[in-house]
Amino acid sequence: MNSNQFSQMGLSAPLVDILNKIGITEPTEIQRKAIPHILAGRELLGSAETGSGKTAAFLLPIIERLKAPGAARALVLAPTRELALQIEKNAKILGRAARLKSVAVVGGANIGSQIRALHTGVDIIIATPGRLNDLIERRAVSLRSIEIVVLDEADRMLDMGFLPQVKRIAEHIPSKRQMFLFSATISREVEKLAQEMQTRPVRVDVARKTVTVSTLTQRVYPVLTHAKTPLLLELLKQNSEGSFIVFTRTRRGADRLARVLSVNQFKVATLHSDRTQSQRNAALDSFRSGNARVLVATDVAARGIDVDDISHVVNYDVPATADDYIHRVGRTARAGRGGSAVTLVSPEEESVLSSIERATGQKFDRSGLKGFTDGRSERQITLAAEIAHLRSSGTRSFTPRRASR
Repeated sequence: MNSNQFSQMGLSAPLVDILNKIGITEPTEIQRKAIPHILAGRELLGSAETGSGKTAAFLLPIIERLKAPGAARALVLAPTRELALQIEKNAKILGRAARLKSVAVVGGANIGSQIRALHTGVDIIIATPGRLNDLIERRAVSLRSIEIVVLDEADRMLDMGFLPQVKRIAEHIPSKRQMFLFSATISREVEKLAQEMQTRPVRVDVARKTVTVSTLTQRVYPVLTHAKTPLLLELLKQNSEGSFIVFTRTRRGADRLARVLSVNQFKVATLHSDRTQSQRNAALDSFRSGNARVLVATDVAARGIDVDDISHVVNYDVPATADDYIHRVGRTARAGRGGSAVTLVSPEEESVLSSIERATGQKFDRSGLKGFTDGRSERQITLAAEIAHLRSSGTRSFTPRRASR
């Protein structure tokens, strides 16, 4: 395939030229499946994970349909500030083809500058639900001209408790609109949301990419909960080169762990939802530049973050779901590079890890690190993991409740 494929899907020459300039010459599967339906005016329910090209799958036809500057006619809702800012970055690049303006309205950033940007005139609004509701309540934004709405990562949106805010936003949007809903997984809750907010949407599914790539090494270390921090310190000492993202379940856990690592002379940055936008930007800049070797984060960092060449991902806490695991480990071993994903599992987390194994179709090898154990022999660990795996395979899937981010 080449960029002519984009022309054949109905995209105009200026857009195709922009794609050529930024090196996009081959549509991804979600782009091939979604763009024609969107251009035809249909609503769409799409299953596509991060990294599949879904951002361009909705931005390209939005820009094509808007054609020229006007009132704010497109709204993209994203669950996290990082994802919203990443979408805005892409919208600014692609929007040059039609001289369209876009703005991101997200929490943690200066609301005054966002209001001024809106008043100067924008075509595409990319927002997190909380900040957009704030602007609506202040009567600082009008959504009366919105023709196209995108709910990106709808599963994440629901999981983070944004449904009431999304519904309040919908009350301010014309009932006659075109809506696209994208989600990594189409759960019953996502299907219910689609039924409530869309009219006969076309269903588009993109097969999930395998979790395991040839360049990714995955290890599981059984360890008692209180020994996780010493084990992490040992891993950092043994791997003196490369960058680490360490994922915790909670914001408090991230802050506590960052303090311990800092005391032990490791350069650390912290990323979670309690940090202001300027603090989050500074943390990412520090990590990207190599000034901070370790980024301690909650799952807010697993989606919508584009940091190249991360060598190690450590699941300090076992993630709540298989999707979270996939997004976490997907931060490393990218673009053909090597990478390592390590999960520290306590005895009480074994059942959750087994559920992840079943959902991903993998069986992780449990291996010990000298001096660290959860009190069982290697044979006992292996046997317990097999039993937990069998039990989870014979029961209905259960997704543990997520901790506060």
